[in-house]
Amino acid sequence: MDKFKNVKSIPAYISLMNIDTDKIIPKQFLKTIKRSGLGKSLFYEMRFDEKGKPISGFILDNDPYNKSKILITGKNFGCGSSREHAPWALLDFGIRVIISESFADIFYNNCFKNGILPIVANQNIINELSEYSSRKENIEVRLTEQEILYGNKSFKFELDPFKKKCLLEGLDDIALSLNKAESIKSFENKMTQDKPWIL
Repeated sequence: MDKFKNVKSIPAYISLMNIDTDKIIPKQFLKTIKRSGLGKSLFYEMRFDEKGKPISGFILDNDPYNKSKILITGKNFGCGSSREHAPWALLDFGIRVIISESFADIFYNNCFKNGILPIVANQNIINELSEYSSRKENIEVRLTEQEILYGNKSFKFELDPFKKKCLLEGLDDIALSLNKAESIKSFENKMTQDKPWIL
């Protein structure tokens, strides 16, 4: 997983509430176990009609939002079924930060495991940031300082220290396990000596 760095981008704003994981990446695209290639199907039903033809007007298909690294959304983002393909699709599209009033718990935790920073902000902050999307102006997210910079204002967001560390150091579940490789090997050697019938 890539280490998280400061993100500066024109944000894309989707004001809808309760966007579920099936809306983020529909079930027909869940057959792959690869993390790449899903970005083209992100929000598929909002971007394409039943025949697969593009629907005009969806924000992420329009310049400059098709290059946005920051997504602002309505509350309860990522609800519905648990599917890790949802953050995979967002990341593959280029989204590194999602700002919402609230997130579904499983989706929220899956974001950190895949290098995406989900930020919880109140509705007043959401409204202010959405204006920067409308005006096509950059905002900046600084993880180390835990703040969003916009214009001459800033917003400090709360974050679990361990999740922050994992993003900054690029540690997913596999990397965290590998960091303990020596301890695991030592434990296995001890078990081999003390209880050889187990291994």
